[in-house]
Formats: sequence, structure tokens, C-alpha cells
Amino acid sequence: MTIEELLGILDELAPRTEQLGWDNSGLLIGHRDREVRKIYLAVDATEEVIRHAREFGADVLLTHHPLIFTKLSRVSDEDFVGRRVLELAEAGIALIAMHTNFDIHGMREAIDTKLGLHTTGMVGDDAGPGDALAGSAGTCGVEVLDDEDRIGSIAELRKAVRLDDYAKFVRDAFGLEGVRVFGDGTTSIRRVAVCGGSGKSEIETAIRKGADLLVTGDIDHHSGLDALEQGLCIIDAGHYGLEHVFMDYMRAYLKENAPGIASEMEPLKEAFRIV
Repeated sequence: MTIEELLGILDELAPRTEQLGWDNSGLLIGHRDREVRKIYLAVDATEEVIRHAREFGADVLLTHHPLIFTKLSRVSDEDFVGRRVLELAEAGIALIAMHTNFDIHGMREAIDTKLGLHTTGMVGDDAGPGDALAGSAGTCGVEVLDDEDRIGSIAELRKAVRLDDYAKFVRDAFGLEGVRVFGDGTTSIRRVAVCGGSGKSEIETAIRKGADLLVTGDIDHHSGLDALEQGLCIIDAGHYGLEHVFMDYMRAYLKENAPGIASEMEPLKEAFRIV
């Protein structure tokens, strides 16, 4: 399979033409006619990720976030972006990014699945918090949170749960060390909005659509306080904390749609440590 053919397969899931105007998804480095035998999956094209891709013998590094966002005036080893571009090019590794196009067509499903928002089975009155959280879709199903950009989800839980119980559920579902919670832990949560990545811009939308809680990442102090003043609790699971599901989702997609290609994922690792 060539890179051109691989791009076609990826476009069937998340068309590059549907990325947001400021984005830079698609083939960022490489030749379209090169053969693809191995793909390495990661969220970001860091130097460590590139080293791992080389050790795997990857022909393609497939990331969620683009390495190149703005115009490059030069490509040299004097610049931290240029250095990674050179390393990939010299190793013969193509770089493909699936960012906002994946947010629209894959991320929402991947995150909702982790949170059980697609579960339609009824949860009985005697069910415990774990059962209620795992069977959380409302009778009307999951709706899109941001109708304009087509990102995020909002759903009604079958049974109200405490904020702290839901925070622990999110933490464990995404394999995180912890999450940041804005709101009293005993607050009753029923209507949940979810947005992967940096979701500060979706606070007003979540409030307008009647959400009790927004699960997202990159929430600053003032935004969190302002949301609480308007009746919206927030669970900040981190930008990477939610979006690392990109790797599992894409590996499964490639296994089904490009079965002749081997793939490997970058081990889960936050960019920061909590000391």
C-alpha cells in the first residue's frame, strides 16, 4: 500500500477537507508514492516519539496533533520544530496528522465509548454508581455538543450520580493518575457534556444546553470559577488525558481497513508529572 492509498483510507473515516480552517491535518512530511508497511501511532510527534518510530521501523508516523501548525521560514537543526522535521525526513518516515477532522469523525465516538455514553440498556433503581455510570446514555441518545464545529457530546445519565463518583469513573476509564474537579463532590450530576482536548471555549455551549457537568481539558482557574458561578461543574482530565484514545481507536481502524500493515502505539505518558 502506498501513502496515497493510506490517505484515502484515512479520509474515509475523517476527511481532511472537513478540518477546521486554522488546522493543518494531512500529509505533512513524505512522498505519496512510498510504500507503507509499518505505522507508528502517537498523539504528538515529540523527539522521543520519533525515536520510538525509528526503532519500530515505521514508514509512517500517524499523530493526532500536527507537528507543523504555522508557516516555517526555514528547516534546520537550530529550531526544535525543524529538527524533528529533518529527523523524520532523513529517516524516511512520513508524517500524517489527523486533528480536527478526527475530532469531528472519530474522537467523539472514542471518548463516548470510554464513558459508556453509547450504552442504551436501562439501569435499575438498585444499581450502584458504577452501573449507572457505565449505562449512561439518555433515551434520546447522545447529541453533538457544538453544532457549528461538530465536536463534543452531551448526554443524559439514566441515573443521577455524585460529582466525585463521576470524577473517579473518568479517571479510571482513561487510566489517569488523577483529574481536576471544579465543584462540590456531593453535587448531583445528570446531564453530562464532554469535549476532548482544550474545551474552555465550550463552557458557554454546555451551560446553554443545560449540562450539569463538562468533562474536558485545559481549564484555567478563572474559567473554572466562572463556570461554577453559572451552575456548571467541570472535570478537567487533561488535554492528553482524554485524547490519547486516538491511538487505540486508529489502531483498531487500521487493523480492520488496512490489515496488511503492522502498527504500534506510543506508551501512555502525560507531558507532565505530579510530584
